[in-house]
Amino acid sequence: MGRRTVRGAVVAAVLCAVVGMGAGPGAGTEAVAAPDAYAYDFAEGAQAVEGAASTTDAVGLEPGGTYRSTLPVNGRIYFRLALDATSNAYVSATAVPRQGTTVSSSDGVRVAVQDADARSCSYDSTRFGASRSPHPVAAWASRATDGETTGCQAAGTYYVVVDRIDSAGSSSDNWELELTYVSEPGLANKAATTPPASPESWDSASPDPLAGDAVRREGGAGFATAVAVGQGVWQDDITPGGTLFYRVPVDWGQQLHAVAELGSSSAASSGGSQYVSSALVMSLYNPARGYVDDKALVYDGRQRSAALDPLPPVAYANRYGVGDPLSEMRFAGSYYLVVHLAEQVTERFGAGPYGLTLRVQVSGTAQDAPGYLGQSVPRDTFAVTEQDRAAAGGWTSGVVAGGTGADGADGNGGGGDAAMQVVAVSGIGAGSVLVLGLGLWTVVARRRAERA
Repeated sequence: MGRRTVRGAVVAAVLCAVVGMGAGPGAGTEAVAAPDAYAYDFAEGAQAVEGAASTTDAVGLEPGGTYRSTLPVNGRIYFRLALDATSNAYVSATAVPRQGTTVSSSDGVRVAVQDADARSCSYDSTRFGASRSPHPVAAWASRATDGETTGCQAAGTYYVVVDRIDSAGSSSDNWELELTYVSEPGLANKAATTPPASPESWDSASPDPLAGDAVRREGGAGFATAVAVGQGVWQDDITPGGTLFYRVPVDWGQQLHAVAELGSSSAASSGGSQYVSSALVMSLYNPARGYVDDKALVYDGRQRSAALDPLPPVAYANRYGVGDPLSEMRFAGSYYLVVHLAEQVTERFGAGPYGLTLRVQVSGTAQDAPGYLGQSVPRDTFAVTEQDRAAAGGWTSGVVAGGTGADGADGNGGGGDAAMQVVAVSGIGAGSVLVLGLGLWTVVARRRAERA
């Protein structure tokens, strides 16, 4: 019985290893999760917190934390921060309305950071816009110690204020809320004088969009599950009412260019008499989930494209600039491309899915990071690691321009190279486990024969 048990364990281990490596995460499970009415992937392990109606009862948030809460109708909720005198704090709130609810173009979410005397350190708001289609939208606010003003720079207690912007006739449902708190260390050589001037000009010419065959890459359903994409042409499917999340590593000194294309529909009218205004919206958020810019397209069933306006290279000094998107391109890291297809597209052209193509370019030479006093929390939020580059498509560092990565990989095929590497490593690993298992099985069989 003991020998039979050993052999059975070896066989089971070999089969599990081979099947697991070949099938990938989640394969072989029979359970199917129930549809999420919010259609958003909240961060796994996010701590549930309740927003307070008053600062007196506000719950404290910790640097690096991700939280899940609820934003009530016509409500204002508070959270508490304990800040030092050197680091910068960024809090982002992602509002997620239930699918199928009614929203107007002016509805949205507003976030502010205030001191103990109700003075605003900063505030920001993001709205659903002309699409009038419910989807996740995020706004951020910060407390900065490296600004030109002296307010909000002392250590002490601060408050995050989250407001729901509602108009008459909008949905009476509560919205789900995801909060993140990121801490950026101060600079080691921070000058006591005026901050450095932000760049007044940069190369604002849009490059020719990348051409060539697209690589299949399925987007995530939330910030936490955003799928990495780099330089290249990427293809996916999107359904009306759906939102897809992608993340693009952009290092210090580099520029991001992005174009979204919505494929043609068989239901398109010859004259284009039917159309949906702001049918597809592509929004850009920075590594702290701060809104940067967006672009929408009108869809009449024929293929259409929308490109983000030229963005400045990522630079620390951008934070001293005035207005979007300059001041939001203030640090390196993963920038998020969030693509939403309006629910109204179903009424005009059917339920889809519709073909989506992203043409992503990251140009310029990566530069050294500023001299930070320490690490961000979470670590590497404002950095691009080799793992980030590999996940995004295979280019490894340095210059990325035109259609070729720094490692010589074709910009359109980087994702394919990375995928082939994964396949190769998985194949080698599975083969090694199989050989080892068969060897153990042989040894057990021989010993059994000898004893017999």
